[in-house]
Amino acid sequence: QDTLFPYIKDNVREYLRAHWEEEECQQDIGLLRKQAQEDSSLDGAVPIPLESGSGEEELEKVIQAVVDNVLWQMSLDRKTTALKQLQGHMWRAAYATGHVKGEIFKDVVPAIRKWREAGMKVYVYSSGSVEAQKLLFGYSTEGDILELFDGHFDTKIGAKVESESYRRIAASIGCATNNILFLTDVPREANAAEEADTHVAVVIRPGNAGLTDDEKSYYSLISSFAELFLPSST
Repeated sequence: QDTLFPYIKDNVREYLRAHWEEEECQQDIGLLRKQAQEDSSLDGAVPIPLESGSGEEELEKVIQAVVDNVLWQMSLDRKTTALKQLQGHMWRAAYATGHVKGEIFKDVVPAIRKWREAGMKVYVYSSGSVEAQKLLFGYSTEGDILELFDGHFDTKIGAKVESESYRRIAASIGCATNNILFLTDVPREANAAEEADTHVAVVIRPGNAGLTDDEKSYYSLISSFAELFLPSST
């Protein structure tokens, strides 16, 4: 929220200019143009014209239309495939060049190493795409920590506020839901996981949305992974 999305807004024009001729970038533009056509009846929608020649002035007009379209979609917090695809490619370039790093709290890596040494498996389930997750953990402030995870899930398995998603994940990893602990900062997700008979802890971190008094008294709360104790071997 504070790093990745502002990066897109600040750098989309420069990225398009630098990568315009590349096939991947042209595919991204094609998807955005198609989305713009579908959105044409929406209030404030921004059309993306086709290029009819190769003049510098015309190219700038098309780039400006793409920039305006991206900013319009982002202002509405849209999750269209076209927008997510361009964002994903921009973030990949930003991580690879060191412009962006995934910020990891200091307690996370030592805790996960301890869990893995005890034979536990660790998975990521995020509304961010699997590709975005791998970038964040592959180019993190703690280095490449992808080896710490046994797998990744995104909303292709289902929405995080639907209990069925947690049952699907359990089936996918061959584990009973009541042998899974799900960590989240979002009560609606915690509720959905609980409905699927999954154990839940709500994580309190700087920048997270606040909890109501009822939520604070109902859920197990942690502010560091170091507060989680391994189950005894008995």
